[in-house]
Amino acid sequence: MKTRDVMNAECRYCAPGDSVVDAAKLMADEDFGAVPIAENNRLVGMLTDRDIVVRGLADGRDAAQTKIGDIMSGEIYYCYDDQDIEDVAANMGEMQVRRMPVVNRDKRLVGMVAIGDLARQAPGANVAGEALGEISRPAA
Repeated sequence: MKTRDVMNAECRYCAPGDSVVDAAKLMADEDFGAVPIAENNRLVGMLTDRDIVVRGLADGRDAAQTKIGDIMSGEIYYCYDDQDIEDVAANMGEMQVRRMPVVNRDKRLVGMVAIGDLARQAPGANVAGEALGEISRPAA
């Protein structure tokens, strides 16, 4: 099974020049804890609820004035839409992430995949359980 078969293709994203408040509202409205950051449909970063708290609010930044590009994670973990889900799950476990942006081979953002998507769509394969075991282990 390929990532495109289990991913959420209705991927919402923000731009680096958007305010942190814009991202926080999107996260609240859509009930997710991370949003991809893209320019011209090309993935340039990720912003998590933790980024907002640790790199934004804890540093005393004004969320309405702070741009996403100032606090987003520049290190991006992503997968391809034509990758086997077993490989994606293994990568999620190794990198200890619960969700990943999905890009096509032109590196255009086409969706998001979460550990829950793997569990729901491929329950017999146990790829989600194995990945979750790795994600949950204490970081070195």
